[in-house]
Amino acid sequence: MTIENGGKTALVTGASGGIGGAICRQLVRHDYRVVAAARGLDRLEALAAELGPNLRTLALDVNDRAATAKLASSLPAGFGRIDILINNAGHDSGGRRRFDEGSAEQWCDIIETNVQGMIRVTHALVGGMLQRGHGHIINLGSIAGLKPYASGSAYVASKYAVHGFSEALRLDYAGKGIRVTEIMPGLVRTGFAEQRLGDAARAQAFYDSFDACLRPEDVAETVCFAIAQPRHVEISQLVVLPVA
Repeated sequence: MTIENGGKTALVTGASGGIGGAICRQLVRHDYRVVAAARGLDRLEALAAELGPNLRTLALDVNDRAATAKLASSLPAGFGRIDILINNAGHDSGGRRRFDEGSAEQWCDIIETNVQGMIRVTHALVGGMLQRGHGHIINLGSIAGLKPYASGSAYVASKYAVHGFSEALRLDYAGKGIRVTEIMPGLVRTGFAEQRLGDAARAQAFYDSFDACLRPEDVAETVCFAIAQPRHVEISQLVVLPVA
C-alpha cells in the first residue's frame, strides 16, 4: 500500500508494543514521522533504535491530567505539529470476570484509561488541527463496542464509549478538515490477554481457544488504509475480523 503525503507527523499512544508498535513501524515505513508515546520509555527506546530518526519517544501516561494538558508543548523538537493522532492506549487489567468479582476501582481504572485518557489526549491536540485546517483522529475501538459479551462489563462499556465519542466527534468537526476514524478489530493476538489475565499460560490458552486471531500488523495495515484515502474521503468505521 502506498500512502500519499508521507512526511507528516503522527502521534501514537500505547506505542510500546502490540498494535501500537506495529502502527509505528508501518507509518515509519511509509515515511511518516512518528511520536511514540507510552508510560515506560524502556520498550519505546528499543523501538526508536529499530526505526531510526523518523521516530521520537515520549513518556506519557494518558491518565495524568497535568501531563496531557501540556502535551502539545511537550512534544519532541521538530515533531510538534501533529497531523494524525492515533488513540491506541488502553487495557483490560483484571478483566474476563463477572462484574461483582472485581473491584469498583479496577473497573473504573479501565474506563479512566480507555475513555478519559483518550479524551484528554484528543483535547490537547485537536486545537492545533483546527488552526491548520486539517488533521486525522483515529480511535482504536473494538467489536466489543458493537456487541457485548459476558465477563467484560467495564471493557465493553469503555468501547461503547469510544464508539459514541468517535461518532459525535466526527459531527463536531464536519467541514473543518478534520477526519475521524474508528478502527474496530476483533481478537488480536498480542500481550493484551496476559495483561488482562496476569498469567502468560492462561493468555496463550485463551488465544488458542479461538479458531483464528488477527495480528497487530493487520490492524496497522487497516490504520494505514484509512490514512491513505484522499482528503475528500473519510473512513468513519472499519470493522476488522479474523477469518477462521
